[in-house]
Amino acid sequence: MSDFRFDPRKWLLRVLSPLDGPLALIVLALMGFSTVVMVSASPERLDTLALNVGVAMVVMWVAASVPPQRMMTIALPLYVLGVVLLIGVALFGDVSKGARRWLNIGVARIQPSELMKIAMPLMLAWYFQSREGVLRVRDFFIAAGLLLLPVGLIAKQPDLGTAILVAAAGFYVLFFAGLTWRLILPVAVVGIVAVASIVAMGDTICQPDVQWPGLRDYQKHRVCTLLDPTSDPLGKGFHIIQSTIAIGSGGVIGKGWGNGTQTHLDFLPERHTDFIFAVLTEEFGLAGAAVLVVLYILLIFRGLFIAAGAPTLFSRLLAGALTLIFFTYAFVNMGMVSGILPVVGVPLPFVSYGGTALVTLCLGIGMLMSIQRHRRRVGT
Repeated sequence: MSDFRFDPRKWLLRVLSPLDGPLALIVLALMGFSTVVMVSASPERLDTLALNVGVAMVVMWVAASVPPQRMMTIALPLYVLGVVLLIGVALFGDVSKGARRWLNIGVARIQPSELMKIAMPLMLAWYFQSREGVLRVRDFFIAAGLLLLPVGLIAKQPDLGTAILVAAAGFYVLFFAGLTWRLILPVAVVGIVAVASIVAMGDTICQPDVQWPGLRDYQKHRVCTLLDPTSDPLGKGFHIIQSTIAIGSGGVIGKGWGNGTQTHLDFLPERHTDFIFAVLTEEFGLAGAAVLVVLYILLIFRGLFIAAGAPTLFSRLLAGALTLIFFTYAFVNMGMVSGILPVVGVPLPFVSYGGTALVTLCLGIGMLMSIQRHRRRVGT
């Protein structure tokens, strides 16, 4: 009879072996921020938050255990599935608050646009891997087409926030794959001129009888409210006005945990989700915001370090794109809460309350961990 002894230390090390220590610590620190702020902003949601975190951590561990070569095999089927589901949303999706974003598949209601946040960089990284060594300019146009199809379907729902995130994820893959500046600069110049024109002509083009091509009235209203929140102080401008008051009133060290007046007097909308950064800065001030920003910087540096050491083109493109997606989440959320970007419904990564977004983000982290774990297996 064999002498079997259960060694808890060895078992724990085996369970934790797929995880990357630095990434795991950074994510746990961000989730710690989330818990602390949530206790103040919305304590009744702590049980659900704990459940969401538990599910997200399991997803992260599973993703970290899947080798990159296995990810390559699911890239195309996952992308096709995502596009089919988005078409299904356009044809048969449930309408809620004027938007058609959800699809009822019998056993559950799903939001296929969330799937594309991961499927898009996977698909494009797989595509460029398949073209390695024979890459031409036309391949970038084909990749752009693969990107614009789901982005257009998502924007039509309409869901501008998710469309921006999916578009950014795809663009990062194109950029890391070697997209020439001759193609990037004209688009950047057009964008800068467009933004400058909107700012300069805001009083004229924001008149009620002026239609913006390609945008719905509420999207136009969001941009116009950003330019002048006082134009609708009790409507669309209310969010921006109250969040900037909360951020400014926090000062250097904040009002103290649980003492945020904008938060606890119910002036701050969506304080547990999109505007949780305003709660944090009101109660912990510039110091708390600086700690949060440092954690995001560490997360981005770690991700780019993993991307730089990845053994294959697929791994490098995927790791780089996933890392900059986290940057985009944080930048857009902080920008809209601070009043420098339109409110588009993008959560603060790993801090905002929400199950689907947290699971998606932890799935991305798990994929980064997998790439780091298999970095020495050049044949993957």
